[in-house]
Amino acid sequence: MMNDSSGSKQVEAGLCASCTHVRLITSSRGATFYMCQLSADDPRFPRYPRLPVLSCEGYAPDDEARGER
Repeated sequence: MMNDSSGSKQVEAGLCASCTHVRLITSSRGATFYMCQLSADDPRFPRYPRLPVLSCEGYAPDDEARGER
């Protein structure tokens, strides 16, 4: 997934790009995947959701991803 100055990476991932429950996984070939950590305890959440995620019951904004601290 490429990123440019317009923030296309965030648009491509949807809510996952700014969720506190996401873990970025990079393969040995350099591909990046968004893993939902809620999937470990709750089967309603897919481990690797189809992107872009536009709505999610488990979404919790990550203040650091939005530039707030």
